[in-house]
Amino acid sequence: MPPMPYLTPIALLVLSNVFMTFAWYGHLKFGSKPLWIVVLVSWGIAFFEYCLAVPANRIGHQVYSAAELKTMQEVITLLVFAVFSVTILGERLTMNHAVGFALIAGGAWFIFRGPLTAPLF
Repeated sequence: MPPMPYLTPIALLVLSNVFMTFAWYGHLKFGSKPLWIVVLVSWGIAFFEYCLAVPANRIGHQVYSAAELKTMQEVITLLVFAVFSVTILGERLTMNHAVGFALIAGGAWFIFRGPLTAPLF
């Protein structure tokens, strides 16, 4: 087990999401490039995302549930995407975005809060 089992998966998920965001949205800066080229480049970038995400989940599952790992990944994705969309794509975040992100953060709080009742399944 890594020396910091609670932090290592978070760090790996942040890094993997940086690669994922560039793979999925970076090509939007290059709208004139043929689609087949941006698909191949995106796949190449996504390879590194997988090289980080898979170990993050493997290591993380030692201390977090799968639902907690997925929730972390989604929250990290939104944070990385928000920074990327503003700094790289030059887009603005609006109040609608802030409210939507806050609702997702509220959902994450419930996931990490612990069970409210008996399991559903």
